[in-house]
Amino acid sequence: MSTFTTPANLRMLDNFKWELLTPFQYHIGNLPSDDVIEVPAGFVTDLASTPRLLWTILPPHGQYAKAAILHDYLYDNATGSKRYADDVYLEAMEVLGVATWRRRVMYWAVRWFGKGNYSS
Repeated sequence: MSTFTTPANLRMLDNFKWELLTPFQYHIGNLPSDDVIEVPAGFVTDLASTPRLLWTILPPHGQYAKAAILHDYLYDNATGSKRYADDVYLEAMEVLGVATWRRRVMYWAVRWFGKGNYSS
């Protein structure tokens, strides 16, 4: 099963932005896995990009924060396809134990409305 192998050490910046202080890794598949996504130190994220109106049920931070960092990194760098980034996000939320209903809502939100740096 895929796994996060390093903690997400963050520093809060202004305007709901967070900076990653140390590299952050996610291994896809069973360990030892050569398929690793590494988010470098210095990467800036807003965690989960949810509209403020929904923050009471889907705040930007939470159990899924590591998955959101990973997803932001994939989107910012247009790594793989948009579908790949969204599928990794869904899987990472499952790895973190995020409730099924919440995973589905967040996944479909990025599938329908997420843009990233992917060309149309």
